[in-house]
Amino acid sequence: MDQPPWDQRAARILVKPLALTPVTPNQLTTLTLVLALASAGLFAAGDPTLAGWAAGLFVLARFLDHFDGELARLKGVASRFGYYYDYVAGAVSYAALFLGIGIGLAAGPLGPWALLLGLAGSASALLSMGLNLGIDKAKAQETGIGGENDAIGYPGYAGFELEDGIYLLAPITWLGFLTPFFVAAGIGAVVYCLWSLWLLARTRRRVSGCR
Repeated sequence: MDQPPWDQRAARILVKPLALTPVTPNQLTTLTLVLALASAGLFAAGDPTLAGWAAGLFVLARFLDHFDGELARLKGVASRFGYYYDYVAGAVSYAALFLGIGIGLAAGPLGPWALLLGLAGSASALLSMGLNLGIDKAKAQETGIGGENDAIGYPGYAGFELEDGIYLLAPITWLGFLTPFFVAAGIGAVVYCLWSLWLLARTRRRVSGCR
């Protein structure tokens, strides 16, 4: 996308008051990770009321995930550690989410399939992290834009990224449709992991061909 996604633009505005405080980007990253892990724990309880709170927490965590990068730019403190820490925190957040929901839904209609799907989604989230790191590096080499500490981003259109679909988790959970959403998201995570693997291989071939 030529323009940053809408949630990142909002984060850029909302994070400005923190630029004059001792708050660091890595502290914000840690906050998003803690919120996501708390969300996963609530989902694992298997209680519909707690699941509603869990969904809200996770959506909040993913929105706040844009704040650390914007704060780093405002303060001029972008770092290699922060780049990797943000990637790891995001991957662990999604991995915990899939596992938490899978555990919570295992007593429902999906039975043990819920746990299996949760494990598949969790593994895909962690594998996709490594693949996306490789894609970032390969695309930076190919285009000369960005660097080792710059994330290329997810596919997007009209101000929305593929990852923005996670914002639907909250309303869908509140409306009682968590199970079908979980099935679709679990399958989607596996497909996205495979697509990332293909994209990495294709980009590396192009980079090799340009040398």
